[in-house]
Amino acid sequence: MSKKSAKISALIEGLRGRPLDAHYLGYFECFHRQLYYEAHDVLEELWLADRHGPNGDFYKGLIQLAGAFVHLQKHLSPMYRKRMHRLRPAAALFRLAHANLAKYPACHAQLDVIATLALIDDWLARLEAEKFEANPFSEASAPPLPFSE
Repeated sequence: MSKKSAKISALIEGLRGRPLDAHYLGYFECFHRQLYYEAHDVLEELWLADRHGPNGDFYKGLIQLAGAFVHLQKHLSPMYRKRMHRLRPAAALFRLAHANLAKYPACHAQLDVIATLALIDDWLARLEAEKFEANPFSEASAPPLPFSE
């Protein structure tokens, strides 16, 4: 087991035994704690097993959504801000996430897809309103996803 797999296993261990997959639930737990990179990693294990299955694009869209917030979050760090402008890559991931999630019904796997698409549209509009010159993200502005377990 790789170091990455061990970390992911530890994150989801307490979520086993529920009706939904522990990796899927772990994604939301990490996302809501603003652990976007970890959310991406947790769901990636599930996506890799089902990338060509009926939920492949759904999981990919959620991974891309977390990835967009990774870019916004890292852009806040002075260490990264000088090296790389991450706002346009975040917008690209928001667009990809939107395209993938839009393929699914209004409510899918207990996620309000319509509200999630609106959330994505809102964050894209924020980036575009600032002409990709200012990061609209802060810990206080971090959105929860409309998920009900």
